Amino acid sequence: MRWLIAVVLAAGLWLVPMAISPALADTSADIAGLRKQAFALTSKGKFEQAEGVWTQLIDALPDEPALWSNRGNVRVSQNKIKDAIRDYDQAIALAPLQSDPYLNRGAAYESLSDWQNAIDDYNRVLQLAPDDPAAYNNRGSAKGGQGDWNAALKDYEKSITIQPSFSLGYANYGIALFEVGNHARSLQILKSLARKYPNYADVRAALTVVLWETGNRGEAESQWVAARGLDRRYTDLNWVQNVRRWPPSLVIGLEHFLKL
Repeated sequence: MRWLIAVVLAAGLWLVPMAISPALADTSADIAGLRKQAFALTSKGKFEQAEGVWTQLIDALPDEPALWSNRGNVRVSQNKIKDAIRDYDQAIALAPLQSDPYLNRGAAYESLSDWQNAIDDYNRVLQLAPDDPAAYNNRGSAKGGQGDWNAALKDYEKSITIQPSFSLGYANYGIALFEVGNHARSLQILKSLARKYPNYADVRAALTVVLWETGNRGEAESQWVAARGLDRRYTDLNWVQNVRRWPPSLVIGLEHFLKL
């Protein structure tokens, strides 16, 4: 679900060396400095400042697709989704065989609930990189957005088959299992993840609901204390439903738990 992850949920900075044109040879040190500054600001979450530096780099090197994609990423982080999509469009126009801009643009489309365009981009990633676990995970989230949780489950399963250590894929897989009615397997997956990643708030919150809905209420309350301590946004049903985008049965289960 990349939420955000954001969502989610984007491919991250595209680490491609920048070629310096002869006309800019004398300013190569300045370019290298700007590049270092852009990455540093982005990694520190100073997205508005980072956007300005990426823009300076684009002005100097407009034919470098990685710069457009990276500026798109920091624009997504500021919720400038349409501007980000235009940046990804340009990156794709410059490098149509690179998979990262498609993955990033797909995540941006997801944030607009434009599920089909997101799926189209993830399909393109998988044409270019058939074993990309993030593309399968994100496509599963978009299919879940369309309400097809059985198809989503298959994509999540594929993502963790390719990369067994993919914790986000496993979390989404466990959550989707609950949505399609396989509560026992969902409980098993989420318990395992909570033991392995005790500070994973989304897993703790989802496990709270699955435990509660399967009658393990004391254990559910214990998990909730941990989940709420890690991230209080899970007390907000609107956020869980529309930003985190849990499947309907899990949202309903959380509502039951919070009311009681």
